[in-house]
Amino acid sequence: MADEQPVTTQLDGRVAVVRFNRPQAMHAVNDGIRTGLMAALRELDAHAGVDAIVLTGTGERAFCAGQDLEESAGITTANVAAWLNRQHAMYQAVRDVTKPIIAALNGTAVGAGFQMALMCDLRVAHPGIRMGQPEVRAGLASIVGSWLMSLQIGHSLNQQLSLTGELVSGERAHALGLVNDLVPQGEVLSRALQRARELAALPRTAVRLTKQRFRERTQAGFEEACNAGIRYQLECYASGEPARVMEEFVARRRNKDNP
Repeated sequence: MADEQPVTTQLDGRVAVVRFNRPQAMHAVNDGIRTGLMAALRELDAHAGVDAIVLTGTGERAFCAGQDLEESAGITTANVAAWLNRQHAMYQAVRDVTKPIIAALNGTAVGAGFQMALMCDLRVAHPGIRMGQPEVRAGLASIVGSWLMSLQIGHSLNQQLSLTGELVSGERAHALGLVNDLVPQGEVLSRALQRARELAALPRTAVRLTKQRFRERTQAGFEEACNAGIRYQLECYASGEPARVMEEFVARRRNKDNP
């Protein structure tokens, strides 16, 4: 059955809550997520009745479990550049939001989900979540995610997390500075909404221009990382490793669904 409304929006006063909405797939990113998120963010950023945005996932299991591996299984050297350009456009849509945008990390945030969280202005999480950059375990080079982490943490720890693909808890992420607020699980959304309202109450032009300056300072590096990602992932796909890993994953899922 096709996913219905892979991204949903809801107003809470003058704060818009945008939710990834593929709970059966832990909100893994596919074309539905990409197009839905880009459309929602652009509409809400232009909406006069919206002062800030909270980005989260439906339910409690996941914020976003990264790239949909069933979609990735169909990627080859012939179409990897187009696929990564679509991913790039989604990321740019998050970066381009001029209003405050807060990530409410209700659950797992890995790969593309982790990267989108890092692109938000602030992140709220609970101790039990898992987050990180596990691309190497799927046979992919860690490029864009590693660059994003370089804005938050030191080189040595970045190497460790990027090369091992290990995930960290919400508690450790908070200690490392990857998460701004650590609260009990049931308070993640309410704290994110509070943060959004606090930022929205500040002088708007000052907030908008401060965000713009951060974006200007990092845009060249972001573009370089996305372009490098295409070069390196082409080599990864040429090796056959991603296809092998993803075929094994899809086979395990099918066996689980059809014992």
